[in-house]
Amino acid sequence: MTITTTRNLLTGSWNIDVEKLETAIRQFKLDGARKDDCHVAFFEIARDRDLHVNVTHAHETITASGWAGPAKLSEGFVHNRRFGGTAVSQIVRDIREMVFAAPV
Repeated sequence: MTITTTRNLLTGSWNIDVEKLETAIRQFKLDGARKDDCHVAFFEIARDRDLHVNVTHAHETITASGWAGPAKLSEGFVHNRRFGGTAVSQIVRDIREMVFAAPV
C-alpha cells in the first residue's frame, strides 16, 4: 500500500497544519497485506475557511465516521471531510481511520 498526498491551498492559513498532517501520514504504519493504494488531497474552497480533505482508494472501502462518500471517480472511490477548528492530532486520527478503512 502506498499513500500519496497533494495540496491545493488558496491561502496560507492551513499551510503549517497541512505540513504536520503530511508528516504524520508519512509515518503511518503500512500493512503489507493491503494492496489498495490511497491518495489524500488537501484543499480549500473560495470563501470557505475549512480545510477539505479527500481520501481516494482504488477499491471501495467502508465510510469512516464523519466522512461523506464514497463517490465513484475515474481515480477510484473518494470520501470527503471538512475540518474547521479541529486539533491537528484529531485530524490525523480521522484521516488514518479513512486511509485504513476496511474494504467493502
